[in-house]
Amino acid sequence: EREREREILRDRDGVVCLCGPQHQRPMSVALAPSEAHAAASKLEPSEASPEELARLTGTSLTGGLSPEQAAEVLHRDGPNDVEKAPKPTLLMLFIMQLTECFTVLLLGVAMFSIMINGTSARKDDALSYTMGVAICVILLTNAGINSWMEHKAGGRLEALTKMTQASIYVVRGGKEVRVQAPTIVRGDVVVLGAGDVVPADIRLIEASDVKVSEMALTGKPDDVVKSWRSEPEAEGERQNSMPQNMVFSGCSVTNGQGKGIVVETGMRTRMGRMAQLVAGEDSGKSKKTCGCLPDTSANATPLQVNLERFSARVHVAAIVVCIVIFAIGVTMKRYDIKYMLLIAITLAFSVVRQVIPLCTTISLINGSSDMVKKNVLVRKLAAVEMLGSASVICIGKTGTLSEGKMTMVKMFAGGVSYTVEGNSFDPTAGCIRRMEAEVEAAGDMAVKSSLLAALLCCKTTLSKGRHAETGEERYEPEGNSSEAPIVEVARKIGLLEDVRQDYSRVLEIPFSSSRKMVLTVTDVAGRSELCPGGMPIEAGTKYLTVCKGAPNFILESCAEQLMEDGSVQLMSEEARAEVLRVVDAYSSMGLLVLAIATRCMPELPFLVDDKDVTIDHKFQVCRSGLRLVGLVASIDSDRDGVPESVELARGAGIRVVMMTGDCLKTAVAIARNVNILQKHDDEELTAVDCARLRPGMDYLPSPEMDALTSSTCVFAQAQPEDKLEILKSLQRQGLVTAMIGDGVNDAPALNQANIGVAMGIQGTE
Repeated sequence: EREREREILRDRDGVVCLCGPQHQRPMSVALAPSEAHAAASKLEPSEASPEELARLTGTSLTGGLSPEQAAEVLHRDGPNDVEKAPKPTLLMLFIMQLTECFTVLLLGVAMFSIMINGTSARKDDALSYTMGVAICVILLTNAGINSWMEHKAGGRLEALTKMTQASIYVVRGGKEVRVQAPTIVRGDVVVLGAGDVVPADIRLIEASDVKVSEMALTGKPDDVVKSWRSEPEAEGERQNSMPQNMVFSGCSVTNGQGKGIVVETGMRTRMGRMAQLVAGEDSGKSKKTCGCLPDTSANATPLQVNLERFSARVHVAAIVVCIVIFAIGVTMKRYDIKYMLLIAITLAFSVVRQVIPLCTTISLINGSSDMVKKNVLVRKLAAVEMLGSASVICIGKTGTLSEGKMTMVKMFAGGVSYTVEGNSFDPTAGCIRRMEAEVEAAGDMAVKSSLLAALLCCKTTLSKGRHAETGEERYEPEGNSSEAPIVEVARKIGLLEDVRQDYSRVLEIPFSSSRKMVLTVTDVAGRSELCPGGMPIEAGTKYLTVCKGAPNFILESCAEQLMEDGSVQLMSEEARAEVLRVVDAYSSMGLLVLAIATRCMPELPFLVDDKDVTIDHKFQVCRSGLRLVGLVASIDSDRDGVPESVELARGAGIRVVMMTGDCLKTAVAIARNVNILQKHDDEELTAVDCARLRPGMDYLPSPEMDALTSSTCVFAQAQPEDKLEILKSLQRQGLVTAMIGDGVNDAPALNQANIGVAMGIQGTE
């Protein structure tokens, strides 16, 4: 009878649900879709257990939604698409060109001219209408050119909808079916695999070595390890805006397999919020002018603003001239009213330069054509003029200032420091040199051992292919971006990825935010050294544990250190402090540092296939008593010509501001590398963490924000909303802003800036 008992649980919204007493899972009563929607909207998905989230979204962890439930939710929430304001038609764009003040003035003059001549004695003379007709032809030609150019290049939000793939597998009615991405709804159980683009915001319920590229949203090039578990935040730790158990719309799965419950779709996803910021506060409800035409005044360039002001003044002057001349003529009574009206309009017309709109358009078209030769596609003609008016250039780091590719530049192995030379991902260029003697060190025992041990912890491969757009042949990595530099440099010394086939991997424990490292166990039975010319392996060793990850976490478990001659010395506090000094030196240069450590084991203290032994227990056992082999340090290398371009901009009186998601220390180091920060700049005044912009839930008041942004050149830990507020602050100070970016996280700022420059080829679509 106790087993058949059921208890009534009441959730936070007061919705009653019957549950079994043992597992607290829904049994016979599920939440109605509308109730589930209301309950789930008040719950943070990353903090809920899979069972609780399934109950609140009205789904099943194993069977998903039924087709009927999915249809009902789709009807209620709408399709999983990014909404966008209706795109103006070609006719609408043409009419908008004719509503500009200068054009209206000239059209008025033309109409008056035609009307007066039509009522005069020369009304049957076709040549009398020449002036009016000529003005109309010029204005209509100008409007046609402008509207066609905008229509051809228009559409800011269309690209965002292309970032989700056409279809993906979901579990519905207990079966895996492939559905179109727009039909995915909240509560769907989605099946993810390597190569998939995440179609919505999803809370993982299963994850097997899942890694996701969040570069489109965060700007950070490193792949992020995901888990289905909820990991509590340490006290005092900043809240993570990209939880480990969540994957977000538009991001790509680079490794592993997983399942998850859809928690947000369409405009409620992170991608949707970006689209809302791009579209503005009205979120698709475009502002109107003249009752029906889209209002574009907020995005007017300085050229457009100045021409509008100039035309308004000319308009007033022309009206005054008309009135004065007409009044004088009528008062003197020497001519009839029609004649005086024609004289007044003719004199007023002589004040107006009717060719200004056409000359402006022709000049901008010439500039646009020149930009195309520089591989720059101009979306709006007036944007060409903006390039010469910019007073501040705001730049996102990853993919813009940098290549978005990690490149190894430093090594520390066997107590010796090394420099790595060469191009990004090209193993045929460059070499490894000792820093002290400046001699090649490809054959050094510690170098070989460090790189091979790190290679045993990698899955990434490097292959040569032809780029689809540029046609250029180059090496491209497949796998984790932080492992690519290791694979590339290993090739420099003759260690191909195929060497891993000679080492049988018996255990792998993937990276997690709590472990901060990857651990593998490899069968090395019968080997006396790791590789020819590598570190010695003690007699009787059957298994080799290799750890690769955060230096401070690995050093905690290191009991000894490999030396240059192959000997081993105890890891004393002095030796540990020396290694940490090297790590700090590399970090201050903006480098990503990984430590590699090994442990020789005669036997494993557990059975690899024993499911009763937890992963955490295996990890703790294998990582104790490690031997530090080396450190590798990589950087997201600068694009060619960036430092010189920054100097040219500064020489032209243009201030350059960097906005990045990196930590402050890394951001400062990169800013110095590319000359954004100069030697005499005070980091306390010129570089800030964006947390200072929003000390509470709200941003600083406008005067305080303006005072902070007026002298700051580096903004670290910047979120998309931060970039938007920074640009607004700069514009309040009367500055003409340009924004250069390559990811979806830059889209709101690109739209807010007076001119947005979106990177191509390597940029996000």
